Amino acid sequence: MKQTTPDQFSIPLPEGVSSQNAALCWRMHRHRVQVLLITSRDTGRWIVPKGWPISGKTPFETAAIEAWEEAGVQGAVDASAPLGFYSYDKLRTPKDPIPCHVSVFALRVASLADKFPERKQRRRKWFDAQKAALKVMEPELRRLLAQLAVAGPKLVCTAERKKRA
Repeated sequence: MKQTTPDQFSIPLPEGVSSQNAALCWRMHRHRVQVLLITSRDTGRWIVPKGWPISGKTPFETAAIEAWEEAGVQGAVDASAPLGFYSYDKLRTPKDPIPCHVSVFALRVASLADKFPERKQRRRKWFDAQKAALKVMEPELRRLLAQLAVAGPKLVCTAERKKRA
């Protein structure tokens, strides 16, 4: 198997734009793709687990770590390539937003822990992919989730083939 390098999924970003890595946590439920969304700590809006790059970790490893810390997710990340990308402004202060470009990695959920680092700061909930698309605010993430609702079986077939290989 080809070894993944930390910069494999890096794309040149305009000056002043920061990169983050996210996990789109999913499962099959009654032959449909469901997505696990969590609430943000500050506004309580629905998001996917994401965070800043971690030194010495690949982007998909960072996504898996964020999924654990923010949602208690354990599972397998598709490390072959990001599922997609989206952009948003991180609001540290109302007058000083940080433009962020987020690489989204598919993570098939194997289990959810009851105890995880941010369990008292967030809520988590399963949604059908189409409903999840309506819950998030970021237009590009909304499109990615809507596409997942349609292409869900393809995602599952790809993940299962990799699992058997």
